[in-house]
Amino acid sequence: MNWKETLKKSVVSAEGLKGVPGVDVHDVARVSGVYPMRINPYWLGLMKKAGAPLVRQAVPCADELADTPLLEDPLCEEKDSPVFGLTHRYPDRVIFLVSNECALYCRHCMRKRKVGKAGGRVTDATIEAGLAYIEKTPKVRDVILTGGDPLLLSDEKLDAILHRLSKISHVEMIRIHSRVPATLPMRITDKLCAVLATYEKLWINTHFNHPAELTPEAEIALKLLNGTGAPLGCQTVLLKGVNDSPAIMAELMRKLTKNRVRPYYLHHGDAVKGTGHFRTSIEAGLAIMDSLRGHLSGLAVPTYVIDLPGGGGKTPLLPESIISKDEKGLTVRGYDGKTYTYPVGVPRHQIKTP
Repeated sequence: MNWKETLKKSVVSAEGLKGVPGVDVHDVARVSGVYPMRINPYWLGLMKKAGAPLVRQAVPCADELADTPLLEDPLCEEKDSPVFGLTHRYPDRVIFLVSNECALYCRHCMRKRKVGKAGGRVTDATIEAGLAYIEKTPKVRDVILTGGDPLLLSDEKLDAILHRLSKISHVEMIRIHSRVPATLPMRITDKLCAVLATYEKLWINTHFNHPAELTPEAEIALKLLNGTGAPLGCQTVLLKGVNDSPAIMAELMRKLTKNRVRPYYLHHGDAVKGTGHFRTSIEAGLAIMDSLRGHLSGLAVPTYVIDLPGGGGKTPLLPESIISKDEKGLTVRGYDGKTYTYPVGVPRHQIKTP
């Protein structure tokens, strides 16, 4: 099957999950009525092999309806939206939704309020409005195509959007954020890559959360994407019961860099309604980051970030390394757990006077 035929055969109702171990079809039916489900045949087969970490990301569970104190849009994307589907929060960049469909409806999605729902529908008119806004706003230098998943658009439609953006002189970077290399790798075709290879401003960020997602098929997809010349990165979400382990996270980062994908962000789970059961403590995330530092190449260590509620934007969090500071310098904890003194001043005899 090609990718479109595979997508058409996706499981979208509880009946399609009968017989899958550990799945409560009654809960699936109840939850998917609020937050849609889509599990394509590729991921269905993969989660049967890999088990809980992949099942947890794809199969609706009752916990999604339990965390009512959380908000549907805690990051206030709608508040910073001058036109439908476009968020302009940072001075020089915009988030541009060009699709509200995904190959897999991840249960941890930060746009559960929109993805797969009629109310979040992206149309030719909304895309045109977004393009027009970017064209008339010179301070926009960085455009992030997201959704949903931009790579579920047809090659022709994606090409038209990229062509239009590439002609805007003040746009210096065009980013595609896509999970299909992990969830539907057969979508990455020679034809698609030929389209992507024509755009010099292009960067591509993937989304892998667990080492089991880096299958031979996914690695072929990443090899094809590398051939386009677009730099590849990965944004991973820290998820309880999926990757909240130093060993699992280290294996994931090694596999990514082996496939020439630079780990970019490790996102702490956003406080989004319907996703509270995935959220770890900040301390757990910092401990994982601490375990990676010095044990992996610096190129394999992502930046751990929280996205501030109310539209405050992404802020990096770092494990504490400085223990104390005095006239001798800094007392710093190294990756090996030992302490070292780092001089911060310049000896007087080295100071040159005019």
